[in-house]
Amino acid sequence: MYCQSCRLTHVIPNLTRSGNKQTWARMEMAKRRLIYSLLELHLPVLSKADDAVRGLAFEFLADPEIPTPEPILTGHSDGLITINLAEADDAERERRRQSLGEPYRTLLGHFRHEVGHYYWDRLIDGTPRLEPFREVFGDERADYEEALKRHYKNGARPDWQTQFISSYASAHPWEDWAETWAHYLHMADTLETAAACGLALQPRRADEPLLANSADIFRNKDASFDKMIAAWFPLTHVLNNLNRGLGLSDGYPFVVSAPTIEKLRFIHETIQGG
Repeated sequence: MYCQSCRLTHVIPNLTRSGNKQTWARMEMAKRRLIYSLLELHLPVLSKADDAVRGLAFEFLADPEIPTPEPILTGHSDGLITINLAEADDAERERRRQSLGEPYRTLLGHFRHEVGHYYWDRLIDGTPRLEPFREVFGDERADYEEALKRHYKNGARPDWQTQFISSYASAHPWEDWAETWAHYLHMADTLETAAACGLALQPRRADEPLLANSADIFRNKDASFDKMIAAWFPLTHVLNNLNRGLGLSDGYPFVVSAPTIEKLRFIHETIQGG
């Protein structure tokens, strides 16, 4: 009998190919962390084996050894999430991150982004939340394929940091939702981990942020979003400074604008009402 996470994996890579066992293991580790977060947020997690229409499934595929014109693309379609195994290879993922000019690219981030598309179908499409979604994120009826072509050809709009969590989020309202959804899961997981470790910040300097040790607001389904966001900025402050002390890039290379905070709030309220 498979566990809830394993039941969601429908296709695995060819394990006779060198290195695939190790990268598949990383895939499953990231997926388990995702599923834990979804369950903690009381979101529906249903396998396609139980519901072929509304269920969720993952397939982990590797690019063929002999390159073809159509590589394996990471994406979502009707509850089926495909992740390219190359995203579990640190060197390859870093190469792609730099080639695309992204400040942040992780395997877990791919899982969170793609599952965001799935939950848009479950929690927004055809529900009373659709019109409020359009007011916050824009009209998703805009041609999706054309929007992506335009984004990859021309790049993001110059002022994207004032409205979006990432440059890719500016491509289309669906991608804005998925990027913001992924970011919300980043926040919820990191804040819960900090709370579980008993982290509190009591800086000696008055100009540095204070973080109270309030573990209950991170695990409580009805936690106030204002408390959550107030705790998030002090945590990212110390996270970035710890990384700099180790000679590493910022662990949190994002600028969170006021419109982005309202998008995160919309996702928070959607999850609470879902």
